[in-house]
Amino acid sequence: MPLIETKGAASAQGFGEFATSAEKLYIESCFSTYLYTGNGSTQTITNGIDLSTKGGLVWVKLRNNASASGNVLFDTVRGASKKLESNSTGAQSDWTPYGVSAFGSTGFTVADDGAGNYITNVSGGNYASWTFRKQPKFFDVVTYTGNGTAGRTVSHNLGSVPGCIIVKRTDAANGWAVYHRSMNASPQDYMMRLNATDAAFTTSPSRWNNTLPTSTVFTLSGNDEVNGSGATYVAYLFAHDAGGFGLSGTDNVITCGSFTTNGSGVIPTVTLGYEPQWVLIKETSGTNSWFVFDNMRQMSMTNAAYLNPNSSGAEALFGYGVIAPTATGFVGQSGSPAWNPSATFIYIAIRRGPMKTPTSGTSVFSPDKTNAASGTIVTTNVNSDLFVAKYLDGVDIPRWHDRLRGYANNVGDASPLLRSSGTDAEVTGATGAIASVTNTGFKVTGTLGGLNSIYYSFRRAPGFFDVVCYTGTATASLNTITHNLGVIPELIIIKQRSGTAAWAVAHTFSATDISIQSLNDTTAEFRDTYANVGWLTQKPTATQFILDDISSRVNSAGTYVAYLFATLAGVSKVGSYTGNGSNQTINCGFTGGSRFVLIKRTDSTGDWYVWDSARGIVSGNDPHLSLNTTAAEVTTDDSVDTDSTGFIVNQLAATNINVSSASYIFLAVA
Repeated sequence: MPLIETKGAASAQGFGEFATSAEKLYIESCFSTYLYTGNGSTQTITNGIDLSTKGGLVWVKLRNNASASGNVLFDTVRGASKKLESNSTGAQSDWTPYGVSAFGSTGFTVADDGAGNYITNVSGGNYASWTFRKQPKFFDVVTYTGNGTAGRTVSHNLGSVPGCIIVKRTDAANGWAVYHRSMNASPQDYMMRLNATDAAFTTSPSRWNNTLPTSTVFTLSGNDEVNGSGATYVAYLFAHDAGGFGLSGTDNVITCGSFTTNGSGVIPTVTLGYEPQWVLIKETSGTNSWFVFDNMRQMSMTNAAYLNPNSSGAEALFGYGVIAPTATGFVGQSGSPAWNPSATFIYIAIRRGPMKTPTSGTSVFSPDKTNAASGTIVTTNVNSDLFVAKYLDGVDIPRWHDRLRGYANNVGDASPLLRSSGTDAEVTGATGAIASVTNTGFKVTGTLGGLNSIYYSFRRAPGFFDVVCYTGTATASLNTITHNLGVIPELIIIKQRSGTAAWAVAHTFSATDISIQSLNDTTAEFRDTYANVGWLTQKPTATQFILDDISSRVNSAGTYVAYLFATLAGVSKVGSYTGNGSNQTINCGFTGGSRFVLIKRTDSTGDWYVWDSARGIVSGNDPHLSLNTTAAEVTTDDSVDTDSTGFIVNQLAATNINVSSASYIFLAVA
């Protein structure tokens, strides 16, 4: 029986309430990448995963120390504080009451070991944790005692044929035996070791007794590594494209597959049918390490931070999109650091969340006004996929950073920056505003450190907001861009990353016409049919938009990012209104008013004005800024007022957001 989600349950990424449906299961209930800083004592990691009731595995790695700690694994079947290290052949050790000291209904508790071993919670240590909840068609944990007899079968509750099985002897030293469905044409004959760099190899008989696993059992030889008489073992089982998730109950959330690099050692386009958030890969055709990538530490178009399960080494960084997520899988970009050419790799990929539709604006958007010093972590409720940042008291660019293009992490790389006040290409370096992003906040860096600034955090979520990176074709042939918004976008903002070009904005997608503007200037809209506008040839769908233009704005031979917004009941509203010359209420269907309002006049010139609740949307004067200029915020006029259903616009010469008979578009978030 799938998990029955209850209303109000925290998401697995720890960022608020999401819509729930009885007997529907989502990846955010079963998997989490959670980053935390050790405090040298005891702390609870709240990631939204129910381990105490459902059971599962917690895998922790210290990121910033090269030799102090290995990859430590704790699971609910063996019990809290029972430690294994994937980079070691060592037996299980009892770290009571240290390590992962307890499993809870919304996460787990870690404690420093007090002996300088840095396992899970040394003061100031930067840690990555990956939590896998036991769930049919996703993941299972099994323990057993060996009998030394070939053909021994072990039952499991994965509810599908395993795509990968990892076995470790716990009472004595031995290797981590790995089965993977794509290791070879006859995977039951092959194995690898998680603690080693060896290529896939055969034994006679194989560790799996030359027998494929089934949806109920896996089979073992009599070898001590997997089935020694009287020895104890743990097995971790991963599903493969088994469905069972999402509104339909048929969505896949985990895939165990393979790929072969090209002659230059670049990963080809790998199609999963979803965007991944976590990928484990290992070369099978030659000697190489195991690599773990995830989108919290950075798996982006720019860089990829990795950890090695077979090593105690610190986190390191590959440059330029060595493995970059797409809307339907992942790919390596040409020019990225090469893997071995024409080499075969296996992988485990896990779907990006959230899959649930949000019901609250606070779960997907946060405005934070702060003068935090550079290096300071600012706490927010949103695990952000897009930051728009701006210094408020003086001349400064509006800065756009997003997770898909790459947030800087603790390895020391930079966050790629786009500026909506101009047309220049993406830049990296100290000019950025965001150093790294945690599950519950972000670190300020660069020139905004210590300055009075506003940070807008947007979370990707079905029906609300999505981000897509793509490459232009530079031809008039159709360029179909797949997205994961799940509904028809009502506002699309596109910027070329690799060259100078204006920001393209499209909105009001009726069946026949479209409105085009530029985010970086004040010009009026250009409204026409899709055919005449050119760069969007037809109305977007819930899964794609189609480009048919060689304009540098959207589809020249360069790289691009697109931000997609839609109306979601009670969360966001993309709309338009006609000015009445005095004041009027804009009803967005909210119950607690708007916390963010973006307004642009479309029939004539006008700035892209922004108001927010962090700086104040009140009955008196309301500070506003313009995304298309470097000007400081203006605090001396009362252009907008509060209303529980949305917001109120007032006609003042300072902003002209309610001129009689004038046309406007807006984006509001509750």
